[in-house]
Amino acid sequence: MLSTAHDWITTPITADLLRGALDLERTPHGLLPHRLPARARAQCADAQLAMAEAQPSGVRLVFRTRATAVELDTLPTKRVYVGAPPRPDGVYDLLVDGRPAGQACVTGGNTLTVDMIRATAEHRPGPPGTLRFTGLPDRMKDVEIWLPHNETTELVALRTDAPVEPAANRGRSVWLHHGSSISQGSDAASPTTTWPALAASLGGVELINLGLGGSALLDPFTARAIRDTPANLISIKIGINLVNTDVMRLRAFSPAVHGFLDTIREGHPTTPLLVVSPILCPIHEDTPGPSTADFSALGTGRLMFRAAGDPGERASGKLTLGVVREELARIVAQRTVEDPCLHYLDGRELYGESDFAELPLPDQLHPDAVAHRRIGERFAGLAFSADGPLTAWSA
Repeated sequence: MLSTAHDWITTPITADLLRGALDLERTPHGLLPHRLPARARAQCADAQLAMAEAQPSGVRLVFRTRATAVELDTLPTKRVYVGAPPRPDGVYDLLVDGRPAGQACVTGGNTLTVDMIRATAEHRPGPPGTLRFTGLPDRMKDVEIWLPHNETTELVALRTDAPVEPAANRGRSVWLHHGSSISQGSDAASPTTTWPALAASLGGVELINLGLGGSALLDPFTARAIRDTPANLISIKIGINLVNTDVMRLRAFSPAVHGFLDTIREGHPTTPLLVVSPILCPIHEDTPGPSTADFSALGTGRLMFRAAGDPGERASGKLTLGVVREELARIVAQRTVEDPCLHYLDGRELYGESDFAELPLPDQLHPDAVAHRRIGERFAGLAFSADGPLTAWSA
């Protein structure tokens, strides 16, 4: 509901106020940010991909203003899982001149009811809601509102009590990262505390997050999206989704990695490109996928996963994380003979055995909020350090 305590100015939400999205769709309610372009979305009808890419991980409103109060109307889509407790509302993070300045949530919105046992989903429309930030410093400042990393969000209206203008380009390098739900931010506390957002902040770079929950599958349309997106630094985290969906054997995996890298290099022939293998995930280190859900604890709000493959199936080409790491290291070593800007990082340097002992994966697949921070700090230290593979271009 519109507040009357301020003389509000409504500013149209346009592309020059948004960062981190590759496409903007005009809807009957407002503007829906997408993290894949329309042509890519048209090439895959998978509902999981559609949900993941429309969840605006890394997408933020960025503007300059003297306003002391900001209101944002949005239409979220809330997920409800049958038999599980209600999920918390998505979090919006406020930054003022790059520093955390508040958090808010939006109630209401559409509802997507998912029955994981029956594999059904029902969508029910709902009303937009409003988040409000007040008490901002009375001076010109850069304001960022990071949208929820795990909740589809249509932007309806932006109101402030002073005029808004696009923020100046700070000349920072653009880092484009692609990965799985871990990169999208699954189980992180908020959008600025996903591990890529933390790493970007520490590295002083502008993030484009193409972490796609369940959908880091070496899809050609994703490679073309990366190819066609301006970026100074690129990293791709490959492996966990290929194993836990069991979509590919080793015979197909190796050429697919080469093809994915070839496509990226068509648009970014000399851009620093870092290939990152999976973090430690004990259930799939030596056991192939698929991952299957254990619903027994769903009523307590816990969903656990297990590996349903047979370790003996590795002989027939089934992928495990160990196989993936070995092959990625081999492919990168082969290609660096002609591509000195290509680099490799073993994901266990970000989260390994000692980390699992201290901070185990709560559902056996995804790191928790504390582990996200650790991974982000380690990635920044390894990738953006003085001798890191991305440092020469990071600032």
